[in-house]
Amino acid sequence: MSVFMSAFAALVGALADVLHPLFQGASTAAAIVLFTALVRLAIHPLSRAAARGQKARTRLQPQIAELRKKHAKNPERMQKALMELHKEENVSPLSGCLPSLLQMPAFFLLYHLFSSQTIDGHPNELLDHQLFGAPLGEHWQDALAHGGPFGAQGMVYLGLYAIVTVVATFNFRRTKQQMAANTPSTGPDGQPVPGMGALTKLMPLMSYATLLTVSVVPLAAALYVVTSTTWTAIERAFLYRDMPTTGAATAVTADAAGSGQRVRRSSV
Repeated sequence: MSVFMSAFAALVGALADVLHPLFQGASTAAAIVLFTALVRLAIHPLSRAAARGQKARTRLQPQIAELRKKHAKNPERMQKALMELHKEENVSPLSGCLPSLLQMPAFFLLYHLFSSQTIDGHPNELLDHQLFGAPLGEHWQDALAHGGPFGAQGMVYLGLYAIVTVVATFNFRRTKQQMAANTPSTGPDGQPVPGMGALTKLMPLMSYATLLTVSVVPLAAALYVVTSTTWTAIERAFLYRDMPTTGAATAVTADAAGSGQRVRRSSV
């Protein structure tokens, strides 16, 4: 593990050396941002695949609702029918989780690097690198102890919080609209799904959980989180730009229902 951490520390140092002419004392912080961007760029194809899967699942909602209604009294048959439908449409229900899961190793690696006092038996010199006076290895509580929230170090965190708040608000509105458009409020029997209303209200608020993360991890890891969260917001806005809004989804559902009624009438 120490050898691996040494290699990663060398990578961060090499990126910082390349960026030093442009960013000077903030070159290590810039290297972390660049590293984050490279990680997100590497998994971008998976994000695109996840977006295609989500759009396909949204398109299949009328068929899924019909299968749930048809097999409401036989959960096993319903699950089998849903799996067959996803297989026919080449849609994986888990595809949306992969981009998030693949980011976790990079985050924990960076967190461990800037939480370790030594690397391979030698002092971790990266801990002394700073962003506008705030050491990359310290936390928000350390910044508060050195000048308070409006001191030099505290202002760095206030800047990060401002970015996170803007991004979280954007994600909150977008998630709320998408959940309203794509989350069924009733079950196969037409009755309200227990807890669905609370879930619809709670999920968009998770966008603000990043504020807590930034407060408890080293500044270097906070930079990773803020950069990755911002990338995600921009990426999703681009990839899901043609996803239906609440009104559009309602119109699509109504059209589908009307078409189904016309088919049944014509068959009679």
